[in-house]
Amino acid sequence: MVRNNRQSAQKAMFKATLLGAAASFSVFAPAAFAQEGEVEDSPSIQETVIVIAPDYVPEDGGTANKSNIPLIETPQSVSVITRDQIDLLAFIDAQQAVRYTSGAFGENYGPDLRFDFLTVRGFTPKQYIDGLAAPVSTSILSVGVDLYAFESFDILKGPASALYGSSPPGGLYNQISRRPDSEFGGEVQAKYGSDNYMQVAGTVHGPLSDTVSYSLTGLYLDREAERDLVSAERILVAPALTWEITPDTILTGLGYFQTDEVLGDTNGFLPVFGTLLPNPLGQIDPSTNVGDPNNRFERDQWAVGYEFTHAFTDAVSFVSNLKVSDYDEASPTSIYGGGGLVDADFNGVPDDFRTVQQYNFSYAETVKSVTTDNRFDVTLDSGGLTHEIIAGVDYRKVENKADFGFIFANQIDLFNPVYAPQAILEPGYPFAFNNQTLKQTGLYVQDHIGLGNLYLTLSGRQDWVTIENNATSAETEQEKFTYRVGGNYIFDSGVAPYVSYATSFEPVLGSDSVTLQEFEPSEGEQLEAGVKYDARGLPDGYKLLLTAAAYQIKQKNVVSTSPSVTPVFGTQTGEVEVNGVEFEAVSRINDKLSINASLSLTDSEVVASSTAVEVGAELPVTPETKASLFADYTFSDGMFAGFGIGAGVRYTSESQGSLPGPFNPVVFTGEDSTLFDAIIRYDTAEWRFALNGSNLLDEVYVARCSGPAGCTYGAGQQIIATVTRKF
Repeated sequence: MVRNNRQSAQKAMFKATLLGAAASFSVFAPAAFAQEGEVEDSPSIQETVIVIAPDYVPEDGGTANKSNIPLIETPQSVSVITRDQIDLLAFIDAQQAVRYTSGAFGENYGPDLRFDFLTVRGFTPKQYIDGLAAPVSTSILSVGVDLYAFESFDILKGPASALYGSSPPGGLYNQISRRPDSEFGGEVQAKYGSDNYMQVAGTVHGPLSDTVSYSLTGLYLDREAERDLVSAERILVAPALTWEITPDTILTGLGYFQTDEVLGDTNGFLPVFGTLLPNPLGQIDPSTNVGDPNNRFERDQWAVGYEFTHAFTDAVSFVSNLKVSDYDEASPTSIYGGGGLVDADFNGVPDDFRTVQQYNFSYAETVKSVTTDNRFDVTLDSGGLTHEIIAGVDYRKVENKADFGFIFANQIDLFNPVYAPQAILEPGYPFAFNNQTLKQTGLYVQDHIGLGNLYLTLSGRQDWVTIENNATSAETEQEKFTYRVGGNYIFDSGVAPYVSYATSFEPVLGSDSVTLQEFEPSEGEQLEAGVKYDARGLPDGYKLLLTAAAYQIKQKNVVSTSPSVTPVFGTQTGEVEVNGVEFEAVSRINDKLSINASLSLTDSEVVASSTAVEVGAELPVTPETKASLFADYTFSDGMFAGFGIGAGVRYTSESQGSLPGPFNPVVFTGEDSTLFDAIIRYDTAEWRFALNGSNLLDEVYVARCSGPAGCTYGAGQQIIATVTRKF
């Protein structure tokens, strides 16, 4: 099936160009490799070799360790998508950024213009920005700050509570903001692509004096969606300022402000008949919108804070981070086809297979947070042992206030939608969804011990959590000790086998409906073993980080009912188990060939639940198989000097859309997909001209069906042209 609204001559030309570039890779790349080291007599377009992605392969494990321990010495899986990777592959959001990453899955709701929907090893990860928890809302663990604001996107897989406190057992992701630099530089960039994607962005950094430097990043985005009658506008400003008070004392101020406005029904909620299941009237076009053009999503968010470092000696330093954040979102009108196809006689068969019942769900939430992390870093060398010790305390206070409204709306024709005036466009926010204040204090310590090529990492943390219901003044207090123990040995060749055990916890609000006792925190544990390789045994010019891992995650004290409003009502008997094998490689060879490869095999299961039909079910949006390969080659001499071409393929198997339950007896499974990507570009010292295409063949597939009326198509063909002026 091909999308009806994507067959213009221009897009066909783009597709042919990109496919031709991908095919040419197999012709030109071997010849270019054969010429390496040979003297070229033919004239070159460029006088000098342009190194386009010097930091393509990550090395730093700061997110995993809250210190500068290299990734090769870290006994846990960590994926770092660097800014060089983001730029080369033209990722525009976090969901796209994990396309070639193992263990992480995105775009399960297709392309969303508001949030980043991700899962890591079967669980929704928590979002961090610069090592501090983001002010996420009650139900969506993403604030949607634009990816352009960040230098890197780090994913710590598995339990992270030993350093970060409450977090799911699948892990977390941390986005590192762009920073000031004492040398002047930056870029201005323009993008144009599918669905009228128009973006202008830029970042600049440099010195203000001998001791003060700055950076300023800005973005304006105006785009439409694959779905009809949807548009979005975004403005981002992110300043930073660094003051070198003394050579040993540095203060960096960081901030961002972003505003978003989305008009129309941005998400799916299409019926299962016509997407996953046959509809006698035909297949539903992916551009179909059964919401309403009057829908509106508004969001304003800002954060300001600092990072302060002081080195007392070469062996002892102090690091302090603080961030104050404010997040406001509102959907005064949110009409969607949540009722699905009308079945007036309730016989399980739609009346006419074309009439959809609309609902209107209004929602508003404000999140205010203050979070700080303060630690000492100590390096010791004693008795043949090296110690890299961190010891600190962090604190966060988060206030969530959320309200909603819900009413029935019109009925709409699925195959010929007419957007009739609604009786009540804005139902207001008459019902409380959440009104709580969370306070978390954690004391943590970690010792990274080295003995020759053997490294042992020991981490432990004690947390105290208080959650107050602001409406009733009821208070819940929970505490938990979590830890991580891991070891690895680095052979001289660069091969580093490792093993680790880590635990996690998350607070749970409410009381058990059976025992009548307050819920205990949910608890997670992971056993992981694997091997890493960093190419130190290969010739100069080879950069590589390879990780192969096998793991088992168990989570207990899961409340066996789906939460709606907090506190939830249910019994704490649920247990979940996830077993997996992952492979991931990021390589850069002679500053010419870049390779990303990954493989994820995941087996998830609900092993215990008070809801009997859940037992044995897979976790939602957790595909059993994900495999991807991308390669990009840059020509450095000859008549093609400065040109680059790349191609990639991504396979994701089907995954369950939801857990079964008394009100959801039939569980639907999304479709598998095999998608092709390609790049053609030209780089000079000052310019980049690039054409990036994803899902080139415009494969149509259902990414998720959460229920009979909750089906969403996956991301369709997207082609984006980028012009960048570097300085």
